[in-house]
Amino acid sequence: MTMSRLILSLGSNTGDSLQILQSAIHYLHSRVGDVVQIAPVYQSPSWQFKGKDFLNTVLEIQTDLTPAEILVKTQEIEKLLGRKNKSKGGKYSDRPIDIDILYIDNKILVTNELAVPHPLLHLRNFVLVPLNDILPDFLHPLLQKTTKELVTLSPDKTKLQKLEKQLNKYIELPYNFIAIEGNIGAGKTTFAKQFAADYNAKLVLERFEENAFLPKFYEDPKRYAFPLEMSFLADRYQQLTDDLAQYDLFKTSVISDYYVFKSLIFSKVTLSEEEYQLYRKIFNFMYRDLVKPDLYVYLYQDVERLLKNIKKRGREYEQSIQPEYLKQIHDGYMNFIKTRKDLNILILNISSIDFVQNPEYYQQMLEKILNHKPHKGSKIEYIL
Repeated sequence: MTMSRLILSLGSNTGDSLQILQSAIHYLHSRVGDVVQIAPVYQSPSWQFKGKDFLNTVLEIQTDLTPAEILVKTQEIEKLLGRKNKSKGGKYSDRPIDIDILYIDNKILVTNELAVPHPLLHLRNFVLVPLNDILPDFLHPLLQKTTKELVTLSPDKTKLQKLEKQLNKYIELPYNFIAIEGNIGAGKTTFAKQFAADYNAKLVLERFEENAFLPKFYEDPKRYAFPLEMSFLADRYQQLTDDLAQYDLFKTSVISDYYVFKSLIFSKVTLSEEEYQLYRKIFNFMYRDLVKPDLYVYLYQDVERLLKNIKKRGREYEQSIQPEYLKQIHDGYMNFIKTRKDLNILILNISSIDFVQNPEYYQQMLEKILNHKPHKGSKIEYIL
């Protein structure tokens, strides 16, 4: 694997610019490469147009991405943070985030989409000054001047103000253990995977595909319901006990795509009353020893959307699932949520959005979670 030294310039002048810069660094670290150095943040007047002051910084990143992949990823992050369109025809405007590629190693690259080194970097103090803080001896491959020399030779006489606030690689999650729950096909695993990757969290995924009883259950529910639910309960108990007892030294939080209480929700639907009472006794015995999530997030999608998602992902044994079964499962979750006054619960209604295809919706979901105030009981947040 070949690693490259990537130097980026970041700027923002709308919204909470400091927080936007922090979010951009956070996403760059999780999606582009390891952030090695972060320059101080500087405030400066808008450049070549009349607008609000900008906050700017510069990053050094180690990445294995190609130049084209870097460009795609940085543009995706800009869109994720609210950037609509890049400046066209040399016209500049206010913007929540701007990520410019300054250098990729000592490469000289010119295409229709990308020019490296950035053709204007030696003319901009808001780039040169923070760049000089972390890489004063970096040699411009075309101009054959170091950053320190470029600062001295810069025609830009703009004065910058250094901020005291220092930015970091990651935004720390406000919770140690977050459980992402939802009905079959709600997107909980997809969301949990991206969420954990973006926030350097330990990811715990339910091992449903390893359960040999699951395909048999969909073929003959009455016969295989009890062994299916017992095997799921045993596996969930063991997994949560092992994974939550041993926090990864390099991870600050745990995100799972289920919580063990789903065992009661599904078993209530699938088991006979006698089987359920026996099952509940076993469950209650195990549940006492398990760590409770600091935040329980329920992703709600209506039955029509769930059926479309199930069909789209194409698991053969799921294709016979009926709408009534999904409704029963949802009702079970709602009853659970209404009665669990000891848990911090957040419901996100995502029936009308596609957070996979539209990263802005994914960002909205994150904001709801990160801004959620801990409390006991449920709270509904609608995302339209």
